[in-house]
Amino acid sequence: MSTSKGLFISFEGIDGCGKSTQIKMLCSYLKDRNKEFLMVREPGGTDISEQIRKILLHSHDQEISDRTEALLMTGSRAQLIDEKILPFLNQGKIVIADRFLDSTLAYQGGGRELDLNWLIDLNNFATNNTFPDITFFIDIEPEIGAKRSGSSKDRIERAGLEFQSRVRQSYIKLSTLFNDRYLTLDGNQEKKIIHKKIVSHLLEKDPW
Repeated sequence: MSTSKGLFISFEGIDGCGKSTQIKMLCSYLKDRNKEFLMVREPGGTDISEQIRKILLHSHDQEISDRTEALLMTGSRAQLIDEKILPFLNQGKIVIADRFLDSTLAYQGGGRELDLNWLIDLNNFATNNTFPDITFFIDIEPEIGAKRSGSSKDRIERAGLEFQSRVRQSYIKLSTLFNDRYLTLDGNQEKKIIHKKIVSHLLEKDPW
């Protein structure tokens, strides 16, 4: 289900795609118009979820199995949904998520090559069947994303170009599977152009 009261917006893409920049620009846009919103990131967003984030992204000395990674990601998401996202949406407000369930489908499904149907069922349980109303997928080539990310990479970013390529292809498939909520944006375009397209699409959906 998508929420009937608030507006749930997610941003997706491979590492280095520029989604964090677009989120900052959108947040500034909303602040200038006195719109009340909540911005969350994944994994993370709550005290418990941030602890899980540390395990997932910064456990350099310990091997994390692919299934464990998927379970930790969805566990973090379940806490975020219950503690932050749903209460805010139920008040009729805007939630902006820097990654949500599609990241698990793309990274653990495509990147780690885990069973997609299992991941969908797992995420439906974790999110209480809550989906974004709008998902902005910022698409770039993995080579460009790697250059943008620089040398400081977390555990998942260090998985390599082949991994990121599988993730990107998964996102492209998801954009077709969930075409009712996806808008694909060319991450090679100038950031102001991308921002204008995001705002235009949001105003079409909800003129505020």
